[in-house]
Amino acid sequence: MLTKVDSSLGDWRARALEFEAEIKKAVIGQDHAIRLLIIAIFARGHALLEGDVGVGKTTLLRAIARVLGGDFERIEGTVDLMPNDLLYHTYINAQGRPAVDPGPLLKYGENLATFFFNEVNRARPQVHSLLLRVMAERTATAFNREYCFPHLQVFADRNRVEKEETFELPAAARDRFLMELNITMPRERELQHQLMFDSRFFDVDALIGGLRSGILPFTELNGIAGVIQQRIKTSPTLERYALDLCSATRAPKDFNVAIEGVDMTKLILSGVSPRGMSMLMRAAKVAAWLHDRDSLVPEDLHAVLHETIAHRIFFSPVYELRRAELVGPLMQQIVNKVASP
Repeated sequence: MLTKVDSSLGDWRARALEFEAEIKKAVIGQDHAIRLLIIAIFARGHALLEGDVGVGKTTLLRAIARVLGGDFERIEGTVDLMPNDLLYHTYINAQGRPAVDPGPLLKYGENLATFFFNEVNRARPQVHSLLLRVMAERTATAFNREYCFPHLQVFADRNRVEKEETFELPAAARDRFLMELNITMPRERELQHQLMFDSRFFDVDALIGGLRSGILPFTELNGIAGVIQQRIKTSPTLERYALDLCSATRAPKDFNVAIEGVDMTKLILSGVSPRGMSMLMRAAKVAAWLHDRDSLVPEDLHAVLHETIAHRIFFSPVYELRRAELVGPLMQQIVNKVASP
């Protein structure tokens, strides 16, 4: 018998798919990334996008913010950006007197739904520290009081081409992101043709402005996210499998994971943390829900494994410089070698 909760989950799933379809009107060739960002939204986790210059990272995140609705703020990462710039800004008003206005984080208070940090790797470590607290606790302190952002979701992007005047995100900050997504140019010739010759893609502001706003009531997302986590079940066999996947990131040799030319006993400095393990499970349950399942299957874990786990694995210094080359094969080997139920 269908319960009210089941009916509510069904209604929300329909909204989520409608949300997905609306974003695809403005962003083409990124279906996988769009689905993963929707998973992040319903898992109530933050997301970091990485890719080459001009592949559509900013457009994708602007489309997400537009269709999600609620108050939205963004800030551009620069080398001279300071933590206080996120909280307030000072200026000389029309009367010639110093004045202070709330910054992008404080402007909308509790109604802030989406905060977009563009080119986050251009900001200094001091700014990353403030961002870390906001992401972890959804609070910030300013003017001798604490501000809360109960509905806040942080999206950030960085390009991997430019390295001058950039600062690598610390491990603690990266671990706060539920996902790291790699955005690449669509490979299909037809999609490349559309992006090059269809004039509607030339005006990004008009493209984003034409999307429907507020498809998902952002103030209700925390509640429905909790219901999803409660209603999607896991079997003991599936739980053992999930634990083995995470264990393989810490001790790959124990699961016969091997990469040619790599000493597997010296590869891993640190594997996935307990926080990462819980985030993997949160994301996998949302993936199952979006596929209209009420229990987890291995494919749900595989769907989010790389994006939720890969950035939480740290290689020893001798291999860290080869991260981009090694992390993909490592994750694939883990999926291949760990026995699936």
